[in-house]
Amino acid sequence: MALPGLRGTDHIGFTVPDLEAAHDFFVRVLGCEYVYSLGPFAREEGDWMHEHLGVHPRTVMRKLNFYRCGNGANFEVFEYEAADGQAPQPRNSDLGGHHLAFYVDDLDAAVDYLRAEGIRILGEPTASGSASLGQRWVYFLSPWGMQFELVSFPNGKAYEKDAPVLLWHPAK
Repeated sequence: MALPGLRGTDHIGFTVPDLEAAHDFFVRVLGCEYVYSLGPFAREEGDWMHEHLGVHPRTVMRKLNFYRCGNGANFEVFEYEAADGQAPQPRNSDLGGHHLAFYVDDLDAAVDYLRAEGIRILGEPTASGSASLGQRWVYFLSPWGMQFELVSFPNGKAYEKDAPVLLWHPAK
């Protein structure tokens, strides 16, 4: 059995420490399109924020922006004032750790561009092996330390030759 009516990912939501700085990063550096904003939102009484969002009841969602980035999921980017403080940015190895990966046509050109923008690149591009043979990738950090990845496999990946199901590809 599967989730009835599932079509795919609508959006990915995450929290940043400074929405104005994140807006500059998403629009100017990455080239995402700003769509709209909401907020602020808070509840002075009751447990609505805890019941519906799993946060402290007096937390304030200062503002959120929606972005569209190329041919992929939309991003819902929040700035919160957490009534009980905020945890640090998780690493990939932490529970809840994550990264967002962007497909690019030319990995080397994209890395050169990010370096010119002062974005921290983690190591050098890596060639994948095994089922992912044909792919190259590299991680980079947003100005607030969130992990992102660039991937490119213009001639496909090895697994695609015999696979009954192919991973979704933003360029196709």
